[in-house]
Amino acid sequence: MPLPSASAPTTRTPSAPSPIQPSVARPSHRLGDFTTDRRVVLLMALAVPVGLASVVAAWALLRLIALCTNLAYHGQFSFADMPITTGTLGWGSVAIPVVGCLIIGLMARYGSEKIRGHGIPEAMEAILIGKSRIQPKVAVLKPVSSAVSIGTGGPFGAEGPIIMTGGAIGSLLAQTIQLNDGERKTLLVAGAAAGMTAIFATPLAAVLLAVELLLFEWKPRSFLPVAVAALVAAAARAFVLDAGPIFAYAGELAFTPAHLLACVGVGVLAGLGSGVLTSLVYAAEDLFEKLPLHWMWWPAFGGLAIGIGGLIDPAALGVGYDNIRHLLAGDLALQAVLVLLLVKVAIWSIALGSGTSGGVLAPLLIFGGALGALVTPWLPQADPGFWALVGMAAMMGGTMRAPLTATLFAVELTGNVEALLPVLAASVFAYGVTVLLLKRSILTEKIARRGHHVSREYHVDPFELLRANALMTHPVETFAASMTVAQAIAHFTTLRHVHTSYPVVDGEGVVLGTVTRADSLTWALAAQEDTRTLAQALAGTEQVLGYPDELASRIADRMALSGVGRVPIVDRSTGCLLGIVGRRDLFRARARRLRDESERTAYFRRAS
Repeated sequence: MPLPSASAPTTRTPSAPSPIQPSVARPSHRLGDFTTDRRVVLLMALAVPVGLASVVAAWALLRLIALCTNLAYHGQFSFADMPITTGTLGWGSVAIPVVGCLIIGLMARYGSEKIRGHGIPEAMEAILIGKSRIQPKVAVLKPVSSAVSIGTGGPFGAEGPIIMTGGAIGSLLAQTIQLNDGERKTLLVAGAAAGMTAIFATPLAAVLLAVELLLFEWKPRSFLPVAVAALVAAAARAFVLDAGPIFAYAGELAFTPAHLLACVGVGVLAGLGSGVLTSLVYAAEDLFEKLPLHWMWWPAFGGLAIGIGGLIDPAALGVGYDNIRHLLAGDLALQAVLVLLLVKVAIWSIALGSGTSGGVLAPLLIFGGALGALVTPWLPQADPGFWALVGMAAMMGGTMRAPLTATLFAVELTGNVEALLPVLAASVFAYGVTVLLLKRSILTEKIARRGHHVSREYHVDPFELLRANALMTHPVETFAASMTVAQAIAHFTTLRHVHTSYPVVDGEGVVLGTVTRADSLTWALAAQEDTRTLAQALAGTEQVLGYPDELASRIADRMALSGVGRVPIVDRSTGCLLGIVGRRDLFRARARRLRDESERTAYFRRAS
């Protein structure tokens, strides 16, 4: 049977593996900028319920967090939003996060280990190696465990868990329908973007987060459904959660040359801080690895650190959205900011390294905001909270390696478009620092420690830019259709150099098939002289062919699926042989691309 092909009918030689039905040949003018087809409409339609369900999940998560907080710290069965404490915590409060984290350890041990951590690496791992399939129990256990963690004082955000939960919703829906891996990934990421939108009311940043962190591609097939899910979530969010920017900031945002240089400085400082944060988290994880205890018990030790930190500064406990508001308002004393930063960083890194459940985005905003507030006295004059806002975006952009997401996130969170240029400058330089200093981000390091490599650089495949006629070898050595099988066997067994396969052509130059060395061995094992001509031997067999105006990527895909090493290139109208593309031709094109990338040339340079 013919092989699947995007643009040409394919057939196989007798030695090729069993193929599957191909698509009909398409003329070259069907090639275009994108490969997306009408199935994207189906995915966009499926993104609507994914977006709605993610909003419901976000609302449920926030209510669960409030319930756990009220039960743990106020002894009330209430879903109202109440702070963890309005005063000083007593020593007995140290046990609260310990118990909460112990519950999480038990849930991870006997429920699913995938609920450990902050959610985004787990979503990335499901996309990269799990065929974008998330188990139903993860969709339930992840928000519950995160609610317990945050509600009992965990210094985490709700965005990581809801990204994982929204992704699980999209994945579960995708698993009920016949979709391929790429389409399942699209719906998983659509759910993740919708979940983030529901929590923060930042649809643009959520879409960019999907592009920069989760999709691992830039195609309309994935972008359009993700955007639809985020837009639906943004519209539906107003019915169940507070509308508008959740951290509104109305300050004046000056951007003079002096402010630009200061933004660059804050970005560099935040980039260095990102490296410190990443190192602290994984240093804590390494220490826990050395404990002679099952990992189920590690979160309890993280909970102990949280409890002790809460005695020093109760403001460091929980999500800390009030801290972000205070930093943007500029009404915290520098000493209070410093204590908040030190305590929050310590308990956050220890607890996250212990394997408890919670997000990193809200803590990063607090860390960056505190850093910006601390250096404010040495920076150009600006409205209160200006440098805290710049620091928030820079810390997020550098630590998550997502500068565009961080930029738009800061703008949408505050509702202040004037923040665009200052936060872009800081985010870009923070990103540059972390890219140069750290091999992995806080998100990909966890995946790498599990034995998987993640590349965050996207580029166009060079085979998508080359046509077969630019690669093919010609003229081509061929076998005549009148050659006998016995003669072909003798040719392959001669001592002189021979190719591994030869196109068989008739008197008009039309390709009838391909004979390989493996075919000759099969015929020779028949132990009888075969007087058939090659035309007779190949009658009824299927061919693997290519056309000169096809992309090299299509030829490479056809070779990979069929198992052949050389593909004859024929004229579309006559079927006459024009050339041949082999693995060596593909490797040669790739080597040329590598040389172009590595060789440095100055074209306008004065001769010596």
